[in-house]
Amino acid sequence: MRAIRRFTVRPVLPPALAALSALAGNLRWSWSPETQDVFAAVDPDLWESTGRDPVRLLGAVGRARLDELAQDADFLARLAAAHDDLERYLTGDRWYQRRLAAGVDGPAAIGYFSPEFGIAAVLPQYSGGLGILAGDHLKAASDLGVPIIGVGLLYKHGYFKQAFSREGWQQETYPVLDPDGLPISPLRDDNGERAMISIAMPDGPELLARIWVASVGRVPLLMLDTDVEGNPDHYRDVTDRLYGGNSEHRLRQELLLGVGGVRALRVFSRLTGHQAPEVFHTNEGHAGFLGLERIRELTVAEGGPKLDFDTALEVGRASTVFTTHTPVPAGIDRFPRTLVEQYFSDGGATPGVPVDRILPLGSEDYEGGDPTVFNMAVMGFRLAQRANGVSQLHGHVSREMFQGLWPAFDEAEVPIGSITNGVHAPTWVAREVIELATSQGADAESDDAESFWSAVDKVSGVDIWATKRALRERLVVDARKRLARSCEKRGAAKAELGWIDNALDPDVLTIGFARRAASYKRLTLMLRDPERLKRLLLHPERPIQLVMAGKAHPADDGGKKLIQAIVQLADDPEVRHRIAYLPNYDIAMAQPLYPGCDVWLNNPLRPYEACGTSGMKAALNGGLNLSILDGWWDEWYDGENGWAIPSADGVVDPDHRDDLEASALYDLIENEVAPRFYDVDAEGVPTRWLEMTRHTLKSLGPKVLATRMVSDYVRQLYTPAATTARRLNSDYAGAVVLAAWKKKVKAGWPGVRVEHVESSGVSEAPEVGDAMSVRAFVGLGDLSPDDVAVELLHGKINAEDELTDTVVEQLHLAESYEAGRHRFDGDLLLDHSGAFGYTVRIIPRNDLLASPAELGVVALP
Repeated sequence: MRAIRRFTVRPVLPPALAALSALAGNLRWSWSPETQDVFAAVDPDLWESTGRDPVRLLGAVGRARLDELAQDADFLARLAAAHDDLERYLTGDRWYQRRLAAGVDGPAAIGYFSPEFGIAAVLPQYSGGLGILAGDHLKAASDLGVPIIGVGLLYKHGYFKQAFSREGWQQETYPVLDPDGLPISPLRDDNGERAMISIAMPDGPELLARIWVASVGRVPLLMLDTDVEGNPDHYRDVTDRLYGGNSEHRLRQELLLGVGGVRALRVFSRLTGHQAPEVFHTNEGHAGFLGLERIRELTVAEGGPKLDFDTALEVGRASTVFTTHTPVPAGIDRFPRTLVEQYFSDGGATPGVPVDRILPLGSEDYEGGDPTVFNMAVMGFRLAQRANGVSQLHGHVSREMFQGLWPAFDEAEVPIGSITNGVHAPTWVAREVIELATSQGADAESDDAESFWSAVDKVSGVDIWATKRALRERLVVDARKRLARSCEKRGAAKAELGWIDNALDPDVLTIGFARRAASYKRLTLMLRDPERLKRLLLHPERPIQLVMAGKAHPADDGGKKLIQAIVQLADDPEVRHRIAYLPNYDIAMAQPLYPGCDVWLNNPLRPYEACGTSGMKAALNGGLNLSILDGWWDEWYDGENGWAIPSADGVVDPDHRDDLEASALYDLIENEVAPRFYDVDAEGVPTRWLEMTRHTLKSLGPKVLATRMVSDYVRQLYTPAATTARRLNSDYAGAVVLAAWKKKVKAGWPGVRVEHVESSGVSEAPEVGDAMSVRAFVGLGDLSPDDVAVELLHGKINAEDELTDTVVEQLHLAESYEAGRHRFDGDLLLDHSGAFGYTVRIIPRNDLLASPAELGVVALP
């Protein structure tokens, strides 16, 4: 019989145990092993059976046990210690506070918007890499004391749960999540009512949303939920599931995230006194509409400053950071232009903001663009003064991909930088690995990451290898449990499952591969030659075993076919003890998976992996990477911290390319990876393997940390954004001047030209050490020399007379003439031999610009 209503009854704890509620209510427990120990001590069996979920644990433990714990002096002491530790963590000065105290500026608060956040398995509001990255960003910001506020959505079903049919086909289920059973709390107004926001919609009443708050250490995470009374059914379903529904459904979700998210931040700041953000960070284009709401606040909102659109645009741009995560156009949200027009016309989501000014922001008005669509990434770039990709290679790919927005500039000058992703070590590194370092005196709380990871040199090889063996065994035990459950769901009788007791082996070289089943990630590259793969799996002296996992999007039948091919191979009785495809890849699975693997495999089509942080997590646990040189691995592979799979770039036939790269992968495993793993000394320790392990921890440990990533954002993006924003926003006069200047420059640019360039001082056969003088005669029309920079670009040239390794020098104003004509001069020392070339250009100049390409205009001879 179906219930007409469901709700969660929260436990009443004895006063002596009140601190348990505080510990359970802050997700910092998910990366604090000592706090987890306290919950495990409440009831070890119940802790495991509730999925290590403190909220479920406290709701399930019996009253008698609680009363017993309330009288247990040892337990109360441990509870008090954990609670005191949390209080110190939440209130003490950390890296960011020490930085401010030293006189280094920074924003008072940052709003970080993302459609998904992977914080912990108990809060299933994530699907893959973007969400896990966002979760690690918040956790690292908390550890550093960076004042971030997260903004996202609360999905009724989260992402789907994955299972397999008897034939190995992915099946999806969408369990209902009860918000009252999650580690979140409703934000309440001054009257105790649940705080709400609303958004005008074109097809009926306003869309209403509740605001929930999750405490991620020091960082509040706001999540909006439309499953509320007062919404019609199709509005209640806006937050039904992550990445579900048709184009209009996605648009509504992104309206809620962007426009509703800004409104939720304002409500949160008003009710809690929390500092309102100075900087807004858009994690991918999904939240891009936040920029339109900020323009509305500045132009028409009651109590706002009533700026004009162009001035408000400059105010918003200065304080907005946009991070792009996709290296492929198919990964970008693009809506029909007519749909966006419908939702933002008069009386729409941002009333008073002219739709004829909104539509150009997402227009693909460049060569090769589609004029019928509204591109969320394009809008992201146009509404943010600072933008970045998530690895050095991805920055390069992104500059090429979006160069149409700045067609007058070479790829290297397109204003998209790079900050390489990182991972949150306390979440992903096995406790035993941390203890190896701390046993040698390393401080896990220290800001000096290099000294922490260098402690590995003090640990004996026997201890390192014993630890890795224990972690491998833990993975094997976990994988066997998951395999048994999966096989039973697929219809197997328990009597058929005896083989699982011997599935996988804690003494066999273990290769991990887990990620979304997108085609470019090539889940099945290892299956190109099934017989050769079987020989590797079953080698009599040097066998390997594969532990694989990953979900395909419910609408991606191609991805499902890839998964099915692997599942069917893993069903083969000949090799099923050596290969496992585990269903429902999530945080709970990942935490034993990364430490338990010896090698982490990544074989995407280069250069389609934006970053790929799973290999970072493996590296921090002493795993070695075996990867195509893509994403972060292209940047930090050094020849000693793993293996690079040769990529067949330029091979047009995709099947032939896959054959070549698969063959190279097999060769590496057979001839280098497996022999080194099994080459052991008299103590059973593979000394050459551990040399690579030590080097991996020392060389990659400090680099791949999310704390390094967040500190890079603080230094390179957040602080410059806040600085510029303050110059514009203190009384908005700076923004008025900047908007007027841009308008003047754009209007006057057709009159800007390089009329003539002449050089002197070098002979017909110049030599290294010669000095060359350059004079550039330019016409600026209605602009003044203060509005522009005249630059000399020089460097080596290729066969097409194109400049390479270009160096830019400023020319100085030497003389002005009538009719807007001027002469700019400069000197240049010829400091290297070979083919040499130069040219002169004129670009706009203003110290409030973040990049010389910001206006997208340039004048050349």
